[in-house]
This record gives sequence, structure tokens and C-alpha cells, in this order.
Amino acid sequence: MGAEIKCRVRFSGKTSGGRALLETNEIIFRGDFRLKIPLKQINGVKAARGELRINLPEGEAVFELGAAAEKWAEKILHPKSVMEKIGVKDGSKAVVVNINDEDFLTQLKGRAVCSRKVVPRSETIFFGAESAVSLKRVPTFARALAPAGALWIVYPKGQTAIREIDVIGAGRRAGLKDVKVVGFSATHTALKFVIPLAKR
Repeated sequence: MGAEIKCRVRFSGKTSGGRALLETNEIIFRGDFRLKIPLKQINGVKAARGELRINLPEGEAVFELGAAAEKWAEKILHPKSVMEKIGVKDGSKAVVVNINDEDFLTQLKGRAVCSRKVVPRSETIFFGAESAVSLKRVPTFARALAPAGALWIVYPKGQTAIREIDVIGAGRRAGLKDVKVVGFSATHTALKFVIPLAKR
């Protein structure tokens, strides 16, 4: 999940209060009307006097964000890569299970030593879960983590076969703590789990 804020939006002759959410690949606004703006469709962005002005093929959308306007403009114009959001360190070791996203794998291999085999004391495990049933593997991954290791569960957005609550529940039942969520791609979200400090 990205940045979320309560605001007012003006677009196509309409004005409404509501909530705006800045995701990895889109901006979503829910109020008296709804907007879903893919970042790739944005023609221009400008922040001034607390307003974020977004030029679209259909016209200009104005988000009244106050002090957050410039921060949002910066994030839209210079988005962080998945590697930056996840925090993979150069030279670290990573295990990848059931993830076939070529862009991610290419970026990961550029920073980390990658393997497909889960071994004891793994530094970072990336696990692709496409359904709630697949989450039964989470305890195995939890037992394999190094004390300061991390398990990232990557799952599809907006699916009934697996929901955020399913992922969080599986991690917690395995004795892990959920500490971070990031937009992994246009279609997937990633949740980070670690071993609680008291159990390390």
C-alpha cells in the first residue's frame, strides 16, 4: 500500500472530498466520484500552493493535498524501484520461490546472490503465493529464516483466492510479525514478515 491522504479533488467540473491513495502504478481517489489514474497516462505534474495538478488526456485533475503536494509530485516524477522499496542490499543472499516476474528477477540478481533452494538461516526469502492454499508453506519458510532475516510474501491484488488478511494470518500463525507492505508490481503486493525481537 502506498501513501494515503484525506483531501479534496477537482476534476471535469466536479469537486469532492474523499481519500486519495498513491500506489506504485496508479493514483486512486474515492469520494462522491472516483478516479483511477495510471501513472503512465500522466502527461505532466505540478505542485504549488498545496495543490497537486495532474495533466491527463481527459483534462486536469487538481488534488488539494496541502503540505503533501510536493512529496506526492516527487514520488510520481521519481518513483522508487522495487529494490529500493524492499531494501535489498548489495551482495546479500536471497531465496526466490514461485516468483517468475522477469523484471524483478533481473533487478534482484543485479544486487543479490539468488537461489531457488530454501536453506537454514536464509537472509531473505521471496515467496509468490497465488492462492490461500499455497500459504501452508509459510511455516517452513519461517523456520528457515536467520534471526534477522525477512520473508516477503508476494500475492495478487484484488483477488478472492487470496486476500491480505489471509497472508497476514498465515505469517502470524507461523510466529512472524508483519512489518511492511509495498506495491510489488501493477498486479501484485508484497508483505514483509520478520521474527519478533523477543524470539530471536
